[in-house]
Amino acid sequence: MAVGERLVAYERVSTARQGLSGLGLEAQRKAIGDFASARGAEVLARFTEVESGRRADRPELSRALHLAKVTGATLVIARLDRLSRNAAFLLALRDSGVKFLACDMPQANDLTVGIMALVAEAEREAISRRTKEALAAAKARGVKLGNPNGAESLRRAGKGGAALRAVVSANAAAFAEDLAPVIADVQAAGHTSLRAIAAELTARGIRTRRGGRWSVGNVLGVLAKVN
Repeated sequence: MAVGERLVAYERVSTARQGLSGLGLEAQRKAIGDFASARGAEVLARFTEVESGRRADRPELSRALHLAKVTGATLVIARLDRLSRNAAFLLALRDSGVKFLACDMPQANDLTVGIMALVAEAEREAISRRTKEALAAAKARGVKLGNPNGAESLRRAGKGGAALRAVVSANAAAFAEDLAPVIADVQAAGHTSLRAIAAELTARGIRTRRGGRWSVGNVLGVLAKVN
């Protein structure tokens, strides 16, 4: 049987509250799901980043790119225009060597992303410069800078940790759900023990959610989430 197009989905929400509530995430997942269905493609895994678009470190993006690279799959995002101001994302995408598709701009290519990255970087530097100039002017006028609600911010950050853990758990559950049909096919082919399933998943070029090789423990963890 010929292997159809395989996709690795990458989604991003900017706050833990959005990630927990599904605000913005649901629309992205629907767009990617509809896109995959229209192309008859299989979504191997979904990776959800919960962070500010200003941050440069994006571990879920790194894992998504790694999985796409080792499996030969295509990275797919819901909307390139939504991320077009994020230089870190665009540069990582451009330099990864991974094939990619954007549901709202499927004709985008490496040149498109490279130009967007340059524009985004210039815009980021301009915003940073204007912010510093505004802060310096305010300080010169005698305005007291800083956060007067430091204790409250720390308290809220603690609550955010629980939300982030919930999103991580949801990511693991979604990954297990996406992988369930693959494991069922592996079992139907006669690979029924945990060790045999792990070996067959590795042989098929599929990696764990963190981009590693399959072990008995990894398989057991996935099965526990889908059974």
